[in-house]
Amino acid sequence: MNSRSHPSLSHRLPSAAGTPPRPDKPEEACGVFGIHAPDEDVATLTYFGLFALQHRGQESAGIATFDHGTLHVYKAMGLVSQVFDGTILHELPGQLAVGHTRYSTTGSSHLANAQPAIVETRLGKLALAHNGNLVNAPNLREALLQEGHGLVSTADTEMIAVAIAEAVNEGKDWIQGAIAAFHRCEGAFSLVIGTPDGLMGTRDSHGIRPLVLGVLGDLPAEPNGPAKYVLASETCGLDIIGAHYVRDVEPGELVWITDAGVTSFQWDTQAERKLCVFEMIYFSRPDSVVNEETLYSYRMRLGQQLARESPADVDLVMAVPDSGVPAAIGFSQESRIPYAEGLIKNRYVGRTFIQPTQSMREVGIRMKLNPLKDVLEGQRVLIVDDSIVRGTTSYKIVKALRDAGATEVHMRISSPPVTHPCFFGIDTDNQAQLIAANLSVEEIAVKIGVDSLAYLSWEGMLAMTHQDSLSFCSACFTGNYPLNIPEPFKSSKLKFEKTPTATAV
Repeated sequence: MNSRSHPSLSHRLPSAAGTPPRPDKPEEACGVFGIHAPDEDVATLTYFGLFALQHRGQESAGIATFDHGTLHVYKAMGLVSQVFDGTILHELPGQLAVGHTRYSTTGSSHLANAQPAIVETRLGKLALAHNGNLVNAPNLREALLQEGHGLVSTADTEMIAVAIAEAVNEGKDWIQGAIAAFHRCEGAFSLVIGTPDGLMGTRDSHGIRPLVLGVLGDLPAEPNGPAKYVLASETCGLDIIGAHYVRDVEPGELVWITDAGVTSFQWDTQAERKLCVFEMIYFSRPDSVVNEETLYSYRMRLGQQLARESPADVDLVMAVPDSGVPAAIGFSQESRIPYAEGLIKNRYVGRTFIQPTQSMREVGIRMKLNPLKDVLEGQRVLIVDDSIVRGTTSYKIVKALRDAGATEVHMRISSPPVTHPCFFGIDTDNQAQLIAANLSVEEIAVKIGVDSLAYLSWEGMLAMTHQDSLSFCSACFTGNYPLNIPEPFKSSKLKFEKTPTATAV
């Protein structure tokens, strides 16, 4: 097994003192990718799959391949394009691969927690990539330590891998061992697991985080058609390598991919779909397909519904790029108010470890967004965004628009107020840091400096999915979690039992 960090990247990590301010958005979930494709360059295909999923995590990236049972792995801190090059990918031969791009929600940001997690078993090594968060991680960790297992990371991902290894070492096969481990896990987990004998993909009982199955090449005429199958967090990870979407991996399902094709096991017969609705609103890429349509279409409908619920007398509609664009276009279409670009995004900023000087910080948002003065001057502007979490960025954007000459600035948000933290793999901080958990909508409007502010209703958000509203997790808006959150997990993030009533102004 080859396991190396990239020495040229080590100096790029920020010190604690130089850590950049928290962004005013929920931090993305991780991205997972897996492929079983004999006679293909699986490492390079995985690289491109992770490249398409880069928006889901930018801290570290890793690829593990199995070459006739021999494991090769490379992972390091940084973006996918920083971690891998042609030479490294050439050193990762095999017939199947597992890839991961990480944003940490459990376990700190350092190389020991980079994925895939690798563990030894009596049947050979396994490589596991995880998107989600185990709410029983403290209890599971304590149990594994008491059972004599050494843990080298602080991430819950390793705990899942070790639990599988324990079951396999007690005599179970790969499928039996994996299912036994899944029953020990509580929370959100979409997993891609590589073994010497095949590739596994699974989702937790509620399917909170997404996972899709695709086929490389022509769509198979039979269920067990060509054995070149792909697993990815989103369909954009299939599109980039020319794979075709087959279906979602279902909640509580395990798919087993070998040379013979795909076999399905429903390991939880009481599974109940609760897909994170924030995947629909913000996290997943707009070109990814959910419920047989791109999320771009859903986000446009959110904007249309927002215009019906909260109209405004303005001269132009604009978006906070890029995530607010589909909803802003929908608002413009429904209201018949012209849409314009009022902010230009610097698409090459990304995450920089070189912090701006104090004088640059005072400029505000302009490192990433620059206003168009000739578009904005003398105009009554309505700006659409997908969410407000902390409010800091919204304040800077509003100030920049006014400085550019906008006479009025109104804001509309294409989701309800975020009042509760997520425990399932999205980092929304604790409740004390969520602006809508502490202030009314009117107070938020004053805080960020807008002439009016309105959020989309919870009912409108769910109605625009055109799906059963009970099939989504919307706990960040309501506090109604799809499963019990044990202590101390809950107390670390929840501040209030009740939150202010959100009313539009």
